[in-house]
Amino acid sequence: MSEFDARAGTWDQDPAKVARALTVGRAIAEALPLAGLRVLEYGCGTGLLGFALQPQAAWVSLADTSEGMLAVLRAKIAAAGAANMSPLRLDLLTEPLPEARFDLVCSLMTLHHIPDTQGILDRFCKVLAPGGWVALADLDAEDGSFHGPEAEVHRGFDREAFRAQLTRAGFHNIHLETVCEVDKDSRRYPVFLAVARRD
Repeated sequence: MSEFDARAGTWDQDPAKVARALTVGRAIAEALPLAGLRVLEYGCGTGLLGFALQPQAAWVSLADTSEGMLAVLRAKIAAAGAANMSPLRLDLLTEPLPEARFDLVCSLMTLHHIPDTQGILDRFCKVLAPGGWVALADLDAEDGSFHGPEAEVHRGFDREAFRAQLTRAGFHNIHLETVCEVDKDSRRYPVFLAVARRD
């Protein structure tokens, strides 16, 4: 059982996580017209961001590799009667691309857990329909204290380096801004939202 499988049952009990997803969802809705869009939330966990976007989007697919998170998500979708949402077990770096193409790929605090940042951005571009968008929220570069020195994660992202990676993946119209902060252990960690478009 992975760390995320073990934490799935209590994930939504953290009000800060819920509030952060709502904040990022509002920022995405302000940046992009969601009506009619087919959305993929990647690294969705229990779907907090996807549920924030669901009322406006045409369809929301929610992808994760944690079966524990997906089990909680399936129960939430059923309880909400959300007919335009579907869970999907998917690792874009190791598995074939899904047949469906999306108008928006979004993620929240997921990318710093994925070792190959350039690879996942390349795959995001390929899974998007022409003219599609990414909206990716994650940590600014930090000193490693967010997860601790033993964690095998990125220590956030330098914004200009991340912009260059988005460009290499085939994105343009790139805009990055601070969208919220995470309070943890008496420190505040800025979170950016990067919005970009593919041709």
